[in-house]
Formats: sequence, structure tokens, C-alpha cells
Amino acid sequence: MNFSELFKLSGLLGRFSPDGKCLASCVQHRLVVRDVSSLQIRQIYACLDQIQYIEWSSDSLFILCAMYKRGIVQVWSLEQPDWHCKIDEGSAGLVASCWSPDGRHILNTTEFHLRITVWSLCTKSVSYIKYPKACHQGVVFTKDGRYMAVAERRDCKDFISIFVCSNWQLLRHFDTETQDLFGIEWAPNGCVLAAWDSCLEYKLLLYSLDGRLLSSYRAYEWPLGIKSVAWSPSSQFLAIGSFDEKVRILNHVTWKKITEFEHPATISSKKTIVYKEVEKSPSIETERLSFPPTRELASSLFSTQSKYEISQVPVSLQYIKPVADRANPKVGVGMLAFSADNCFLATKNDNIPNTVWIWDIRKLKLLVVLEQLCTIQCFQWDPRQPRLALCTGNSRVYLWSPTGCMAVQVPGEGDFQIVSLSWNSSGDSMVLLSKENFCLCYLE
Repeated sequence: MNFSELFKLSGLLGRFSPDGKCLASCVQHRLVVRDVSSLQIRQIYACLDQIQYIEWSSDSLFILCAMYKRGIVQVWSLEQPDWHCKIDEGSAGLVASCWSPDGRHILNTTEFHLRITVWSLCTKSVSYIKYPKACHQGVVFTKDGRYMAVAERRDCKDFISIFVCSNWQLLRHFDTETQDLFGIEWAPNGCVLAAWDSCLEYKLLLYSLDGRLLSSYRAYEWPLGIKSVAWSPSSQFLAIGSFDEKVRILNHVTWKKITEFEHPATISSKKTIVYKEVEKSPSIETERLSFPPTRELASSLFSTQSKYEISQVPVSLQYIKPVADRANPKVGVGMLAFSADNCFLATKNDNIPNTVWIWDIRKLKLLVVLEQLCTIQCFQWDPRQPRLALCTGNSRVYLWSPTGCMAVQVPGEGDFQIVSLSWNSSGDSMVLLSKENFCLCYLE
């Protein structure tokens, strides 16, 4: 693995272009676009205020920069640096902005979710979608870019509208049997839309493209319900992470539960491999010690190296008892992700915060547990092969694949605390983000 030098960053805004050739990053009000292979700067754009959100168009030709405080979106072209576009929502304000799948329309959500405005970059026309709902995930597109689903709230009831993206015509509008719709998500094949209730009510509903209710699922009634939802890339499985520390897997034929995965604080099965991260200080020969120490020696004296060791079962994991009388208790399965080949599922149980669980979907059993020294901040699968990268807020990046796992120290001076990471679409590089810097990691 090779690492680039550190570059300045603000707001964790570092994004690969969809074609994987460029990387956009923000420093306050400046947008910097670099070539991924050479790290040469291709363009620098100056925005009107501090950038709070960026997004590439699907064809990697345009970049959207949102400044929510000012209610402004600026769009920049990579092919024509002199061309630019400014969208000002004025007194309506701005809370969210995104591209349509064709990369030629921008959808802006105004303050208080009064409406979604659809701006066309080609015809300069404007369309409006009324009553969007303020929820975790309220606007979603099918993977092929043909349809858009919008969660709505009107007359104290939840609705879903499905639009055709080519002309923004309403295809279907139907009400949902939810108390407080929290999120919607299309299956990757675009045939089924999952909708789920807030954590106060355990309910997941599955709708067809024409608005028919295909199935509803409820695991239990009174305790806190659904916390996270993820489709497998093949659309064959739907994983539901719940506040009761379990993941339930539904199949795409009957929409019934085929299994549930528990996250106990003690691992006792001998068929599960438990990798434990351990820190070791490097050994230094006394002959090398000098005073004052050389710069290289001083850095090695105070640095620690990290590696994985296989623990003997049974293993007791670090369990944090949740505080029951606080909002958003740290309990339940808050992170879920399927590998690109559908073979593995990675999960994190929030009250065992230092652990990643990797399940074998073919055998429906726990395969590997990674026990880290610090809290898991982020994990993401390689888009090309079953390889999981994770970070824990220190200067290391961790990788797991079916052949084993490794911890890699990011070289460089200073404190580089990685809190987020993202794979390039090609799978041969990653961007590692801290609150003030980023670097690129190139895999052999």
C-alpha cells in the first residue's frame, strides 16, 4: 500500500468522481479537483461562502456545491471551467440538495420541507414537488435512474409519490400504513421499494413500482424498532438492523424472515475466528540510543505499532450498558453493509462499539469478529471484491478479506485521525478523511 501526503480539508468533504478519475475536496469556500493517479490539481473553484455539501454528477462532468446557510447552490463544469451556474433559493432557504440521475437536473429541498424544487441546467425550467417529508431518507432513485420515490406528509398522514425522472411526471401516489415514515430505499433492481417506520413502531413495508403493498414485516411490538436497513446488491436479501441487537434477513420470494443474527457480548463458537487488535511498542536496541535522540529515533520511541492476533474462544467483548433515559440510546445495530459479491454482511452493534461482525450469507452464520482497540467510526466494502476497510479515529486503516486481515499505519508526521473513508469505484484506491486533512491510499 502507498499513501499520498496529507492535504487540507474542511467538513469531511472529499469525494471521488463516479468514473474514479478525479477527487474533489473542499477547503472553506474553495473547491479543489485533483487527478487521482497523479494528484495534480486540475481545477480550483471559489464559491461565495463556506461549502457544506458537494456531489458529482453521474457523468463526472459537473460538481454541485451547496451553501445551506446562504440558501445557494453553485455548479461547476470540469470541461468548461469558465461556465458556472448559481441557484439561489432566496427566502425559501435550503436544507438539502442533490443531482438527478441524468446529471442535468438539481433537486433542492427548501427550509421546513415546504417543497422540492427541480432545476433544469439544460432548459432552465423549474418544477415543484409539494409536501416532502422531513425524514432520514426521503428522496431515493432507482439504480437505473428511471424512477424517483419521495416520502410525503400531508393531512397528518404519510404518502409516497413515484415520479418518472425523464419528464418529472407523477407515476403513482399512495398512502403508507406508517405512523411516522422514517426512510425509503429501492432494491438495486428497481422493482421493490422498502419503507419503514420510526423507531417507536416496528414496521417495514414493501411496495411494487405501481404502489401495491407486496408485504409488511413486524418482528415485535412494543420496544424500540428498526435502526438500519440494507439491500443486498442482487436484491435477493433485505437486512434489518434493530434496537434489540439483532439483524433479520428477509428473502425476496416470500418476504419472510429466513434467519436472524444475534450480537452477544461473548463469542463461544469455535467456528468463528476472532481477530483482536493489539498495540506493541517497537523494540529499540540500547546501542542505538543517543542523547539527544535523532528525529527518526524520537518518533519511533513514542510510536506504537498495531497488529491482529487470533483470540482463543470464548472471548468476552467490550460491552457498554446503554443509558435508557437518554434520546438516541447507543444500542442496537446501527451499521449494515453487504459485500459487492453478496457473500458477506458486515454489521456493528452500537453497544459493542469496538467490534465489527462479518457474516457468511451463503452459510448464514457468523464467520469473523474484528475486535478493535477504539470505537468503529466507519466501514465500507471494496466495490470490486470482498474486501472490507474500516477506521477507528486513529492514524491506521484496517483491511479484512477472506484471506485474513491487517492494520496499516498511515505514514507522516502529526496526528492524522481517520474518521471516514471511501473507496474509488475502481477498487484500487481509497480516500481517508480526518476533520482537517485527507490522504489517498493506493492498493497494490
